[in-house]
Amino acid sequence: MPDTALFSSLTATAIGVFSLLIVYLFTRRLMLPGIQKVVTKLSPERIGLLAPMLTKLNRRFAGMLCCVLFLATFDSVYPVGEFSAEVFKTIGQTLLIIHVGFIISSIVSIAGGIYNQLEFAREVPIQGLIQVVKLITFMICAILIVSIVLEKSPTYILSGFGAIAAVTLLVFKDTILGFVASIQIAANRLVTYGDWIQVDNYGADGEVIDLGLNTVKVRNWDNTITTIPTYMLVAGSFKNWRGMQESGGRRIKRSLNIDMNSIRLADDELTKTIGQTIALKEYIKMNTLPDPVSNLGLFRRYAEGYLKQHSKINTSLTLMVRELQPLNHGLPIEFYCFSEDKRWISYEHLQAEIMDHLLAVLPIFDLRAYQSVTGQFSPAPISPTGIKPTIKVANNTEVDQD
Repeated sequence: MPDTALFSSLTATAIGVFSLLIVYLFTRRLMLPGIQKVVTKLSPERIGLLAPMLTKLNRRFAGMLCCVLFLATFDSVYPVGEFSAEVFKTIGQTLLIIHVGFIISSIVSIAGGIYNQLEFAREVPIQGLIQVVKLITFMICAILIVSIVLEKSPTYILSGFGAIAAVTLLVFKDTILGFVASIQIAANRLVTYGDWIQVDNYGADGEVIDLGLNTVKVRNWDNTITTIPTYMLVAGSFKNWRGMQESGGRRIKRSLNIDMNSIRLADDELTKTIGQTIALKEYIKMNTLPDPVSNLGLFRRYAEGYLKQHSKINTSLTLMVRELQPLNHGLPIEFYCFSEDKRWISYEHLQAEIMDHLLAVLPIFDLRAYQSVTGQFSPAPISPTGIKPTIKVANNTEVDQD
């Protein structure tokens, strides 16, 4: 008789376990994938990209159904002792809560994936909010699991958190700050994926590739990755180049220092030379020149005309050539304009092309670019005849040492 009872118990247990396996395989391999295929056919471009997330949701949903079936049929299918029954029920309830938490996490991820496919998703990223929802979900699941294990009400567990609130705030300080910062970033559209940002304090200068709850990842232009705390984008200062990328051009602001000793009034010979040179005459309107005019004034008008006709300069934006405050290293002439091509390499090449050309035409206007005196002492020592050593400077003239 005992053998018969034992055999019946084992048979019932085997049937229960086999039933759980059948339910899991049916829902995991047949029912849920079939539903996924039907839904995918409705919108293959959008839902097809979410296939990995949907597969993960199917697996977790199948596990939850098995947990529900196990708890619902436990008393009638699994003949075990009272203590064993409590242990198995506790394990089943714990697994059920865990699966429910993961299912909610998958649903939130799928919702985030659908949102990221929208046109305005790049402008208003919600990755930080998604992580907050997942964090809250798992915290609730953890509280429920602890209450089941301790056989206490969840309110009892929550009341205990009041005593350790300070410790909780300390442990989750970065998470709380990141959550608040994520809301401000999303609401004010401070940063989004693909933005070129520059944060000097962290050595970050590149493209934003990830906006998380705690950190923001920036791929620098040398392909290194810099990680920045999310809340620092709100608490500190950073430069976002999005405005430049969305505008009609990228600013060029370069200056050329002119030797003030080379500035003079333009004589008839210089004016005649410019009037007869087609390349110069094209950019300088000779009939609008003041009388008298300096050679520097002619150069400024030429430089501005040259920039206005340049095919790679956006003339609809601000364009000017101006004099700055004279300094001890010459008179700065600033060229202010905007490049139509905002790509880094093309932008740098255009700047170099403009500066090369303007430096090359300076001698035509009898102007010299200022540069500090450079050279080295002559190797010849002081001779018995009393000749002093000389210094060779950049223009090959010789100056006495004293």
